[in-house]
Amino acid sequence: MTNASPHPPAASGTFHGKIGMTYEESTPWWPDPQALPEDTPNVVVIVLDDVGFSDLGCFGSDIDTPAMDALAASGLRYTNFHTTTLCSPTRAALLTGRNHHSVGMRMLSNFDTGFPSGRGRITRAAATLSEVLRDSGFNTMAVGKWHLAPMEQTTASGPYTQWPLSRGFERYYGFLEAETDSFYPELFYDNHAVAPPKSPEEGYHLSEDLVDRAIEFITDQTSVTPDKPFFLYLGFGAAHAPHQAPREYLEKYRGRFDHGWDAERDIRHARQIERGILPPGTELAPRNPGVVPFDELSDDEKKLSVRLQEAYAAMVDHTDHQIGRLTEFLERMGRMENTITILLSDNGASQEGGQKGSLNPTAFQNGVPEDLEEMIARIDEIGTTRAHSNYPWGWAQAGNTPFKRYKQNTHEGGVRCPLIVRWPRGLPRTDEIRQQFHHVTDIVPTLFELLGLRAPAVYNGIPQLPIHGVSMAYTFDSPTEPTRKEAQYFEMFGHRALWHDGWKAVAFHQRGTPFDADRWELYHHDTDFSECNDLARARPEQLEKMISRFWAEAGKYDVLPLDDHGFAYRAKIPRPGSPRMRTTFTYYPGMAHLPGAAVPPVMNRGHRITAFVDRSTAADEGVLVSLGNISSGYVLYVKDNRLVYEYNFLGTLYAVTSADELPIGPAELTFEFVKTGDMRGVGHLYVSGKPVGTEAIPQVLPHFLGWQGLDIGRDTLSPSSPNYDGEFAFTGKLEKVVFTVAPDEESREPFERID
Repeated sequence: MTNASPHPPAASGTFHGKIGMTYEESTPWWPDPQALPEDTPNVVVIVLDDVGFSDLGCFGSDIDTPAMDALAASGLRYTNFHTTTLCSPTRAALLTGRNHHSVGMRMLSNFDTGFPSGRGRITRAAATLSEVLRDSGFNTMAVGKWHLAPMEQTTASGPYTQWPLSRGFERYYGFLEAETDSFYPELFYDNHAVAPPKSPEEGYHLSEDLVDRAIEFITDQTSVTPDKPFFLYLGFGAAHAPHQAPREYLEKYRGRFDHGWDAERDIRHARQIERGILPPGTELAPRNPGVVPFDELSDDEKKLSVRLQEAYAAMVDHTDHQIGRLTEFLERMGRMENTITILLSDNGASQEGGQKGSLNPTAFQNGVPEDLEEMIARIDEIGTTRAHSNYPWGWAQAGNTPFKRYKQNTHEGGVRCPLIVRWPRGLPRTDEIRQQFHHVTDIVPTLFELLGLRAPAVYNGIPQLPIHGVSMAYTFDSPTEPTRKEAQYFEMFGHRALWHDGWKAVAFHQRGTPFDADRWELYHHDTDFSECNDLARARPEQLEKMISRFWAEAGKYDVLPLDDHGFAYRAKIPRPGSPRMRTTFTYYPGMAHLPGAAVPPVMNRGHRITAFVDRSTAADEGVLVSLGNISSGYVLYVKDNRLVYEYNFLGTLYAVTSADELPIGPAELTFEFVKTGDMRGVGHLYVSGKPVGTEAIPQVLPHFLGWQGLDIGRDTLSPSSPNYDGEFAFTGKLEKVVFTVAPDEESREPFERID
């Protein structure tokens, strides 16, 4: 070899063979393949959404939940388990083992408050459970609700840094927002948007689809690497509103709740004590403020409230059936015996249906009351594709039996949630109840102990926050051992609480009032499970001690500053770098469905929408741009050779239609909204600059146009208008759609008028 180098190349420091001039003079070496111990269990974490403490059969309900009851019967039920009282924060704590403020998720991932505790994303200083398990040799897959990425970053252009595949999951299928329509969900597969695999008319429902995909992922994994453990994170949309279920499940619950919420609470409370879910002598908390005795409702109010609860129960039941499908599949595959299954709800039952219930979540978010007569007229739509219903406060409190308050609050009704742990091969005792105080931050350290893993001190070069939770594994064989949890703070929207050594101090905060005016309550949880006997006056020294400890914990875990701004206020403020910061937006046909958090901010602002089209015949028609669904939104479309704009105000349609038929050929089709006052204005239509139609739009929504996003050239998912069928894709040539938005809500003349 006349051209050979006289000196062989140096071997890498990680190579333990020998590199010579030729392969005959060299010794190969291969690193040991990454492998976990042969008996390493699989991990399945199932997260229910907005399911109250008593809503499962095994926690006191008569809603049919045989699959979850079976998990409990062959596992353990934890009746003193707590979450953060809201979805994104609970998920952040669940997947990191740290307190939610510390990792940057003080409330929803939709917002960045401008402070470290409220970035709306999980800091890289807190490696997720999925990242650690993947790097340890697990296959990792997430299915269902994510709600941990900044929502303005969930478009086709990303960035994808907080999507599931960038936080340790190798496979993903589900939805990224807080909620979605179960018949028309906004779905994502890995890092791209996809359409549902079939229509509601063909039998589609999101919960079934999610379990289908989970089964597919596990089938792929088991077929190729059956000796490798997997981690499945399954986050159902159920039972978050809208409450929707197949017809047979809705019919199953007709008449089941005619006795009303007061009787239902009594029934569940008695059952919980009888079955050991509650300690003997646990009192039933009094009605929450605003909850009217069921017997005092009018006949129509009773009829409506019962139908709303039936839809909720049907959704829980249907979800349970899907969980049963998953567990039966794992049994058939021989993988259930050595699978750790953890099932929990992310917070207590929701108060977001209001005092009388709701058929429209957009109304709640905008603070607009719904008309009882209109809801009664639509009662048969509840639970179907035609309604986005949520139950009233009375049923939410029944879901949280025996506790006070709801989701978003730091009383037990918001933070006490069902938890089931099952591991056939590893649990020494089953079908038992555990009453040690624990918190969602304790799931990660529990799994690390069971799997023989440690949280990394440094991950990808970034020093890591310490794990804040404690392992619950000691409880598996120790029913009565005292909790190893020393203290746990709670804070959400200014509501505050601290649990310490069997005591709990809690303050309910009225939004917009001074925090110093909040009244702290004091409860001895070891003897007062349901917070019925306030000892604040009797034990002022204990209360002061607890309040001082709260502020110490608040400083330690980055809780400050306190912030009581609600969703609607935050939804209007784009985070820096958001695509919503512009006043001009240009979209092209073929663009992926745009999530609602990234759409042009036209709410209560003057704006113009222009579609550049070329129609070869008068028959060319269809949607040019649409946003929203049956609950709210707007759409600009061509039909019967006329230009039409419709604004859906919580189900009431305001339409502007061109007086004349449209010309053939190239044209600029424009809608313009000119404000005439707060939350009202006039809609104008133009064809290539010529006025063709004007109508008053007497009311528009102030803050929030709904959860479903924007389409160009068609209307996907739940339709924005009842006046056409299906997607109603535009059949002509659509070059682009341009939005021009006023700089703020006060502008009445935001841009040059069309003459």
